[in-house]
Amino acid sequence: MRMSRIVMLIAASLAGLIPVWGAEEFAIDPVHSSIEFSVRHMMVTNVRGRFREFSGTIFYDEKDIRKSSVRVTIKTTSIDTGNTDRDNHLRSPDFFDAAKYPEITFASTRIEKRGDAYVCIGTLTIRGVSREVAIPFQILGVVRDQRGNTRLGIEAGLTINRLDYGVSWSRALEGGGLVVGNDVKIELNVQAIKRAAPAASR
Repeated sequence: MRMSRIVMLIAASLAGLIPVWGAEEFAIDPVHSSIEFSVRHMMVTNVRGRFREFSGTIFYDEKDIRKSSVRVTIKTTSIDTGNTDRDNHLRSPDFFDAAKYPEITFASTRIEKRGDAYVCIGTLTIRGVSREVAIPFQILGVVRDQRGNTRLGIEAGLTINRLDYGVSWSRALEGGGLVVGNDVKIELNVQAIKRAAPAASR
């Protein structure tokens, strides 16, 4: 019984990584995409930043979006908040520990329709800690560019608690509160290019 349950869990986790018949493969275009975040600083303002290096694949089924899937990899060393000292601190063991954990990953396991909206559910891994998250998203459309490439546009966002992933450094303020807030708002603006179908063998 236990073995069959393990097999079922593995199958469920792989479901988001295997293209479904009818889904088209798109590669995320980092030049026209962004992964940005904001976190409360000193309890009075938000500090914003972004990751400069990331890649990913989307299998998009236009006829049934629930059959789509996504996988993304982010390089933690590419974090950029516009301040070198702060960025180096964020790469250190106090935060992302980029030397030990060079990547943040997300792999979808399923997509659900909730009312008129869609939610991508999957596993987010930061600092070696994996947790299930739900990401509401919107398909902005599919267009053909001037070079004949088919492009897919998506907007998405979520809020996570950094403590859930072991990113726990902060300091208490004299008047109460923390130097760094725990909630991190993440905003995703993704443009992906359809990959050409492999040439048929002769």
